[in-house]
Amino acid sequence: MTPTISLQLYTVNAALEPDLDGGLARLAAIGLDTVEAFDFVGRAPELRAAFDRHGISAKTGHAFLVSEQIPLPDGTVMTAPTHAEVFAAATTLGLEIVIDPFVAPDEWTTREGVERIAERLNAAAAEAAEHGLLVGYHNHDHELRPQIDGVPALEHLAGLLDDRVVLEVDLYWATAAGVDAPALLERLGDRVVAVHVKDGPMRGDVSTANVPTDQTPAGQGDVPLAAALAAGEHLRYAVIEFDGQQGDVFEAVAASHAWLSAQFEAVSA
Repeated sequence: MTPTISLQLYTVNAALEPDLDGGLARLAAIGLDTVEAFDFVGRAPELRAAFDRHGISAKTGHAFLVSEQIPLPDGTVMTAPTHAEVFAAATTLGLEIVIDPFVAPDEWTTREGVERIAERLNAAAAEAAEHGLLVGYHNHDHELRPQIDGVPALEHLAGLLDDRVVLEVDLYWATAAGVDAPALLERLGDRVVAVHVKDGPMRGDVSTANVPTDQTPAGQGDVPLAAALAAGEHLRYAVIEFDGQQGDVFEAVAASHAWLSAQFEAVSA
């Protein structure tokens, strides 16, 4: 099965905020017909209408499910929407999977912390099932640096999860954590249904606490993307994302889209 190419809308959010239709038109012109929703809970009807106008659908989306209070970079704290609000908005958008994008680093350093995360995700999965949805978790580097029983904390989490909880592995952040991303996908098997396709130079100072601004289009950096995609036998979505990038972000998205398209065409030929 060839994964669907998608885009995490956080990547172009600065352009979408002042001109949602204009930004979506540029994405459609690149060839994207699938996106990963960002900050969708309070504006699902507006987003759904705009997506429909441009022939775009959102099958995955990021929303907080584990943490009720989320610390923000500016020092403030955000209160997460309720699960009921999240799943209602996800249904409006037509999502298939709601993915939690972040649980704070401290929670990943102990067995008890990882167990709490698993319990919350499993409980959310039971609620989501009533809406015909799955839930998932998306990693940064801090879920893979700590070890629990000799394995990265994210892998320990995977062994505690209900079958209705999936993983979206960020290949850039996995590599930044010092993990062999292709081998990680092989070990996690069918638990991984999506990846974030992100590239750039790897340096020792790259971390969640020091997000780089010089990420590159896919295939132009140090992340073993091609090998990781080949190892992800059960992938349904290959999601382009940039955390920090210099230059025209739409051009960078187009370059990543072209690279992914060529990779998948070569495999299916």
